[in-house]
Amino acid sequence: MVTTRFDIEKFFGKTDFSLWRIKMMALLVHQGLADALKDDSSSDEEESSSAAAQRAKMMEKAHSAIILCLGGKALREVSKESTAKGVWDKLESLYMVKTLTNQLYMK
Repeated sequence: MVTTRFDIEKFFGKTDFSLWRIKMMALLVHQGLADALKDDSSSDEEESSSAAAQRAKMMEKAHSAIILCLGGKALREVSKESTAKGVWDKLESLYMVKTLTNQLYMK
């Protein structure tokens, strides 16, 4: 089996968050962890115990992947967040530029 290693520069809170965010999302998709960033309220309540365990493991891996790609100030800002979605949302609220140009580009 061939493994591919991807290096993403750690985000310290001073570089371009929007570019780091794109790279991080690509890494999560590649690792099959992007679903951890979706809202939990849409999950099926009657999920089997094995499926629930797999989802919990996926969410834990996604949380770890994001945390490992943060450094210094940015890591301190999200240290109390316990889920990947919580970390992601906190980073976006802190570092995503709220300019009109960005808002139009994101649509």
